[in-house]
Amino acid sequence: MATSNFADRTHPDVICLFDVDGTLTPARLEITKSMEETLVELRKKCVIGFVGGSDLNKQIEQLGPNVLQNFDFCFSENGLTAYKNGVQLASQSFIGYLGEERYKKLANFVLRYIADLDIPVKRGTFIEFRNGMINISPIGRNCSHPERNEFEKFDLEHKLREKFVIALQKEFPDYGLTYSIGGQISFDVFPTGWDKTYCLRHIENENFKTIHFFGDKTFKGGNDYEIYTDSRVTGHAVSNPGDTERILKELFF
Repeated sequence: MATSNFADRTHPDVICLFDVDGTLTPARLEITKSMEETLVELRKKCVIGFVGGSDLNKQIEQLGPNVLQNFDFCFSENGLTAYKNGVQLASQSFIGYLGEERYKKLANFVLRYIADLDIPVKRGTFIEFRNGMINISPIGRNCSHPERNEFEKFDLEHKLREKFVIALQKEFPDYGLTYSIGGQISFDVFPTGWDKTYCLRHIENENFKTIHFFGDKTFKGGNDYEIYTDSRVTGHAVSNPGDTERILKELFF
């Protein structure tokens, strides 16, 4: 049996986990009323959680201030920061894994590489340091929404992020890092094994019979790929939040 915490659900032994950007919300935008209502109804049927690469503050911006109350499980930074029923679970640290000296070499290489990139627009925050990973953005995370959309088109054509990842893999083959392209403008860097499957460690003792996962970057190299293809998980690839709602309605309503 699943834990008694969830005995009020129609299917207490089923959990639905969701990527955030492009799955629950449009990229970096807020959740729609329609999706909020769907999740409220879904939570009567089964256990729900989200798993995203961003930190909790960004997820609050997108999913609302009551996110810890509205989801049973909240997995920020792929579950390196995690909450169950609003209570924080054990967390991990990227800098603790890598060490200051090796991180400094990595950061210096990234900043030099971006300095030499000839792209139409550069803004600010090229490296965002998070608890469990770093996020690297060639345009800079401070860009506006229209600039973000333009960069995504430019990147699709010129494969900037893909080439950047190859350069990092070549430069730091012994660092034990995984590079994961997600969202529109950036990619995550974290210790191998600290991808979205990391969050499954937090629920392995909950005895869920079925773990559904919904994500939009399920291709190889995308940041949903590892959990989408994990043998413990039933994966659903979506293109946008409308897709997510449609599949949920087919499965549960």
